[in-house]
Amino acid sequence: MRPISGDPRGRGRKAPAAVVVGVLLLAVTACGGGAPGSGSGSGDAKGKEAGTAATKQSAAVVTIAPGNGSKAVDTTGALKVTAAKGKLTEVVVKNTAGGKVDGAITGGGATWTPASHLAAATKYTVHAVAKDSAGRVAAEDSSFTTLTPKTTFTGTFTPEDGSTVGVGMPFSVNFTRGITHPGDVQKAITVTTRPAVPVEGHWFGNDRLDFRPEHYWKSGTKVTVKLDLDGVEGRPGVYGKQAKTVSFTIGRNQVSVVDAKKHTMKVTQDGRTVRTIPVTTGKPGYDTWNGQMVMSEKLEVTRMNGETVGYGGEYDIKDVPHAIRLTSSGTFIHGNYWGGGAFGNYNASHGCVGLQDVKGGYSKSVPAAWFYNHSMIGDVVVVKHSDDQTVSPDNGLNGWNMSWAQWKA
Repeated sequence: MRPISGDPRGRGRKAPAAVVVGVLLLAVTACGGGAPGSGSGSGDAKGKEAGTAATKQSAAVVTIAPGNGSKAVDTTGALKVTAAKGKLTEVVVKNTAGGKVDGAITGGGATWTPASHLAAATKYTVHAVAKDSAGRVAAEDSSFTTLTPKTTFTGTFTPEDGSTVGVGMPFSVNFTRGITHPGDVQKAITVTTRPAVPVEGHWFGNDRLDFRPEHYWKSGTKVTVKLDLDGVEGRPGVYGKQAKTVSFTIGRNQVSVVDAKKHTMKVTQDGRTVRTIPVTTGKPGYDTWNGQMVMSEKLEVTRMNGETVGYGGEYDIKDVPHAIRLTSSGTFIHGNYWGGGAFGNYNASHGCVGLQDVKGGYSKSVPAAWFYNHSMIGDVVVVKHSDDQTVSPDNGLNGWNMSWAQWKA
């Protein structure tokens, strides 16, 4: 018998080849995602998921100006947040210390603007949120830094923080530079009182701003003034650098009325006459101002020289006792030890109101000492029946000589 051609090893080599072909076909089928029309649809499923995700994104677009990372930004007018295809629902602006900037959403949710100016040389962060018509939320975050001024101004003020003053005391600010943007500066100074009373500001020239109520303050009133001048452009290129809060209290009500014809002064406290004092006022040609004058300075002793007020060398008294300033032009109510029999009888001064005193002012029993010790900054002295005109409202702290309508104008 002839042996069979080939052997089991030959048949074994052909069988694995068939198996390999089958595996390759299976692999091609798996990697290819199925033949066309097979229904596996794995590529189509991914497309639908991407489309669904896209439809979930808010259509609202939030825009913050100035742009993120901006430097030397103007303190006024530059910051603005807007929303397109949606409405703003939240805007939070903070400085690096965490202080928030007040502002308002207007235009039905289209715009947010700050309520006031920004501080100079300060970094701010902005977080804004808007919703589209479907209620989907979009948010934007940004930061910027305001400009550093080359030229600045401040305000010197009276009365001092923590002081107790008389009922006539205005809050008066004198600026170190003339102000050409008075509205912006005045807006940055807020006056609040307890109990509440309307308080208005009035400009004297371009460098002084006073605040007062319509009538004298009520005793016990607490007054708080916020000077938020940092970053205010008071004139082109000149910015405020002051941020300060000042508080003071109104003391008892003392108003003293001088009658230049009768040569007397009636001192009232809380509406009650506590003392009537003989005085001497300005002699003919040197008459004392009429009107309401507020005490602005107290000096136990001072020098009075006629040359400083335009009276040449008519007098130079180096030790005038118990002097209280009533005008910036040099009117005082003060002790007088050289007046002889003038007090209560005739007018002999160069425009001041004189009260009997002793040289050196050592005695507490004389009228000048009593009045000095019972007076405080902000008390009112009213002069009547003098032959001079009414004192100018800006000559000292004497804005009470203006009507309320004039003051507000």
